[in-house]
Amino acid sequence: MDASEAVEAVISAARAFMGDRLSVNRTVREQHSRGEDTTPPTLPDAVAFAETTEEVSRLLALCHQHGVAVTPFGAGTSLEGHVNPVRRGVSLDLSRMTAVLEVNEEDMDCLIEPGVTRQALNAFLRDKGMFFPVDPGSHCTIGGMCATRASGTNAVRYGTIRENVLGLEVVLADGRVIETGGRTRKASNGYDLTRLFIGSEGTLGVITKVRLRLHGIPEAVSAAVSQFPTLEAAVETVITVMQSGIPVARIELLDDDQMEACIRYSKLTGFAAAPTLFLEFHGSPAAVREQAAAVETIARDFGAASFAWATEAEERNRLWQARHDAYWAAVALKPGHRGITTDVCVPISRLAEAVVGAKATARDSGLTSCIVGHVGDGNFHCLILFPEGDPEALERAWALDRAIVAQGLALGGTCSGEHGIGLGKREFLEQEHGAEALAVMRGLKTSLDPRGILNPGKMFRN
Repeated sequence: MDASEAVEAVISAARAFMGDRLSVNRTVREQHSRGEDTTPPTLPDAVAFAETTEEVSRLLALCHQHGVAVTPFGAGTSLEGHVNPVRRGVSLDLSRMTAVLEVNEEDMDCLIEPGVTRQALNAFLRDKGMFFPVDPGSHCTIGGMCATRASGTNAVRYGTIRENVLGLEVVLADGRVIETGGRTRKASNGYDLTRLFIGSEGTLGVITKVRLRLHGIPEAVSAAVSQFPTLEAAVETVITVMQSGIPVARIELLDDDQMEACIRYSKLTGFAAAPTLFLEFHGSPAAVREQAAAVETIARDFGAASFAWATEAEERNRLWQARHDAYWAAVALKPGHRGITTDVCVPISRLAEAVVGAKATARDSGLTSCIVGHVGDGNFHCLILFPEGDPEALERAWALDRAIVAQGLALGGTCSGEHGIGLGKREFLEQEHGAEALAVMRGLKTSLDPRGILNPGKMFRN
């Protein structure tokens, strides 16, 4: 049976239990041909809209039997080509699996399906006095966040998705279903399979249920915006705040180009196009005041031109919406341009070198770039703009990306703090981890997916 016959066999058999939720419509396939990245799109042969674990299991068993590739798909917001079905096959869309199955208020945990978004979960939890804090800043699914080991603006206080997942239900390549972890806050038995699948990018199994750790909604929340004369002054403020042990909930950096973009796109009147920190504090009213006052003192010591409070919920939401829209604001800064995003993360003590060095390298390249970052944990993004449809400019942008990653690695950092590897960062994996570690990763992949059907081409080049 050749490849096309294998695909037809899977489509025919899958329609028996999925009906019209197994689509070969070209428009639907085009919608699943890529994420928010710059890799050339690849049309899958079919798109399967799963609604239950049983359907995922049956579909994977079929694809395993016939050797047909399966690429999991959530919201399509990935920035590293994770959902691009480079070997065609079936795009497995999990976005209809949106049930909140359990909420255990006394233990502060919940069980959800992978298509639930952070926004939907927090709307569901609001009246219960709890929230889920991991906030990548986009309308992504929590299943996708688990697959890419996502992070975001709140990670400096609440941790990444890795620290907030207690257990998973995972369908393996051959259709077997396993459960990892549990509801206890600690356990010392067997291999930590939950952490194995977190960040595996759909290459080891398909996540169909997630048990999450929840947090209480803080009694008081306050936000502030501080602007600086130089990028270095803003970053040195961050380093001192973190080394002082002040428990900020969010501390986000926007450079002058990114602030200009946000002022235009989000109508942020009253601010200058200057290096800026967005901050948020959680706790009791007294604790929030103390934290903010301590940070303001540090900011003033580094020459902050302003430290503006935003205590009303409406104003805080306006500021954070502008931060979450930073990617679109940057792209809109130069009409007709697209962007690729670096994802370097370095030890906090090397943050100033990394950020200032990245900005200088970007300026030397002649390309426009905007820096935004979750700098409280050493993670920042340089959005590199290039004219859409210009292959030479795209290659220059990728060259700049490689240069910034190389600088980060030289400072003891990583090529990806939260976006994952996908297609875009594969060349750095061995450079960062070494050949022997990469061989172990390949061995795990072969053990769990011997036919290589799960999201092939991702993380490893072959």
